[in-house]
Amino acid sequence: MKAEVISIGSELTSGQNLDTNSQWLSRRLAEMGIAVGWHTTIADDLGDNVAAFHTASRRAGLVLITGGLGPTQDDLTREALAQAAGVELAFHQHLLDRIAEMFRRRGRDMPERNRVQAMLPAGAEALPNECGTAHGVWMRLGGAHVAAMPGVPSEMCVMFEKQVRPRLEKLGLAGGVLIQRKINAFGAGESAVEEKLLDLTRRGHVPEVGITVSDATISLRILARAPTVAEAQAQIEPVEKTIRERLGDLVFGVEDEELHDAVAALLGARRKTLAVAEGMTAGLVASRLAAVPGASAWLRGGVVAYDNRLKVELLAVPQQLIDDKGAVSAEVAEAMAVGCRTRLRADLAVSTVGVAGPGDLGPDRPVGAAFVGLAWENGSAAYGFGWTGTRQEVQRRTAKTALNRVRLHLLRQGD
Repeated sequence: MKAEVISIGSELTSGQNLDTNSQWLSRRLAEMGIAVGWHTTIADDLGDNVAAFHTASRRAGLVLITGGLGPTQDDLTREALAQAAGVELAFHQHLLDRIAEMFRRRGRDMPERNRVQAMLPAGAEALPNECGTAHGVWMRLGGAHVAAMPGVPSEMCVMFEKQVRPRLEKLGLAGGVLIQRKINAFGAGESAVEEKLLDLTRRGHVPEVGITVSDATISLRILARAPTVAEAQAQIEPVEKTIRERLGDLVFGVEDEELHDAVAALLGARRKTLAVAEGMTAGLVASRLAAVPGASAWLRGGVVAYDNRLKVELLAVPQQLIDDKGAVSAEVAEAMAVGCRTRLRADLAVSTVGVAGPGDLGPDRPVGAAFVGLAWENGSAAYGFGWTGTRQEVQRRTAKTALNRVRLHLLRQGD
């Protein structure tokens, strides 16, 4: 059986608010072994709501709806469900009494408009709301079980856990578990990574392995379905091992771990300190590192040297080198890293220069051209690469590349 999650609200379709309910519900359903096949977001339009409910009830065995249960004129979920089911809305005095009592406890008069929250599609069951006035709705629509919950996340989460989840378990809809493991990699393109894993990412593979890319980070998602957590983990473990073996140093973390988390862990383990000299990224590398708790133990500091004069005065980059090679060059990036390590007395230093755009610096320095410098005791190096994308994307990806060069250096120093 597959489920569909429907989020209702013009504030969502307009982009004013972000829909976090669908993500949260999908994770909770996965814990119960229920796969989500569709996420649907609809504006506050009665006809569109009715059509969406009809569609969902035909293709999904379980439909979870959030939003549209308030007292205002744009809260249409109750009416849309009644129309989709071909029934009238029925008034329930006990629901109104509860709403009125909640207002009394708050020392306020109940507006007449809240009376609509005591209405349910005929034959539906109310889902109690411990945190607010919006009762949920539990009903059948065609062949689907339907649960409508408030859009306010705090109210929705409590209602799901205390009202909806027990009903799903009682009906036997919760069977087994659906567990996901995410492995994160950096340093190669999506197609190059998948080429190493074609036998794992093919359709029909058990467990399922998907590949996604976000801002140059490649994520492999292993999805295992099994009767128990132990059996699901048993599916995941050998696949994760194979992915790690084939991708090697490209893998830097799992789940929500970022490159700066990996760098922080290695700096702590190797007992090394790091300093940062940034041109094009303008402090982005240092900011990401400083976001890690305990960063003061290994992050010495940083210099943002956009202006060439600062490269010379603060980082000891020779003016002649800038004149000969250009500020955006491997040689200048390497010199920035060397000067930064010396001036800030760190074990390692990393630097960035590049062309973020929108304009380029000539045919040999197009938008997206960037260099990362790295310096360590008795050594230094520079690495060139190119990105496409907006100014912000080029800056973020260059910052990630700088972090990755530090990570790779620390890994190899520990071998």
